[in-house]
Amino acid sequence: MRFIVTLVMALLSFSTFAHAQTNEKVYTLSLATTWAEQVPFLGTAPATLAHMVETMSNGRLKIKIDSPNKHKSPFGVMDMAKAGQYDLAYTASYYYKGKDYKLVFFTTVPFGMLSSEQYAWYNYGGGKELAAKVYGEHGLISYPMGTTGMQMGGWFKKEIKSLEDLKGLKFRIPGQGGEVMAKLGVNAMSTPPGELYTALERNTIDAVEWISPVFDFAMGFHKLANYYYTGWQEPASEIQLLANKKKIDALPADLRAILETAIKAVGAQLIEQSTHANAEAWANIAKDYPNVKVQQFPSDVMAALKKAAIEIEDEQAAKDPVFKEILDSQRAYLAKVRPWTLMGEYGYLKQLEK
Repeated sequence: MRFIVTLVMALLSFSTFAHAQTNEKVYTLSLATTWAEQVPFLGTAPATLAHMVETMSNGRLKIKIDSPNKHKSPFGVMDMAKAGQYDLAYTASYYYKGKDYKLVFFTTVPFGMLSSEQYAWYNYGGGKELAAKVYGEHGLISYPMGTTGMQMGGWFKKEIKSLEDLKGLKFRIPGQGGEVMAKLGVNAMSTPPGELYTALERNTIDAVEWISPVFDFAMGFHKLANYYYTGWQEPASEIQLLANKKKIDALPADLRAILETAIKAVGAQLIEQSTHANAEAWANIAKDYPNVKVQQFPSDVMAALKKAAIEIEDEQAAKDPVFKEILDSQRAYLAKVRPWTLMGEYGYLKQLEK
């Protein structure tokens, strides 16, 4: 993070000097975001990015932001950027698995890598090159712009004691996790964020998976459901800034460097913000909402979920050679990096329990 800040300051000094010497053209990029402004951090990240790039470029690069209440399609922003309706889209790529299943890998997959592992894979294990191949087919460039980390498994009105309790359950869960749940008889739904509380309140859904404590409490789910399950479906949860490639290629090299540096800085900030805010949010939950019970899914449910996840991935790999290439890359990297995660961080935490 210190390196990023230093680089930001260096670019700021350079761009200020350059602008003082020449009266250069002002470039404006339009951005459509999936999340409304009131969503913690995810809602404000685009504005932070816009402020940063304008400051660093001394006003030569601006970003105009439209939230879902303006563009009316929170899960359609990738298509808008692809079509050139917007230049940028701030979203999670797994929302678009119906258009291209390979996109799930660049957000997160069930039983996949943790955030630290996924970043290592992306930057040093071939992930960036694979992302360029996949998004290039859509005329887009994908920039990782922060992660919310491990996500919780969802809020349930009734306790899940066995696989039978999942049959027919109306559960809002997106991405590949939803497809895994569907294999076990769940009615998996992709309800838009703005409708989640009302849907849970009116029993349109029986359970909801959103993100983690600070995000979930802001939505009010703890007022409607007592059982809060730990996660398995989104261990990394990377957010993307998707950019129309033609628009980015048309930017001067220094402005493109400023944009890319700002994206990294805002992404690093999101990780820190969500970690801190989750700790703050959870600190008072026992006192303020003693009805909330943190649960883990039973072992037979977890085993069935993992089996279903592997089956889905293998089925997709048989249909799509590029999907298989990414799947093989992630599985191989996970086999390499997970022993260190277990020996390092997990080993430290287990030792403290003694």
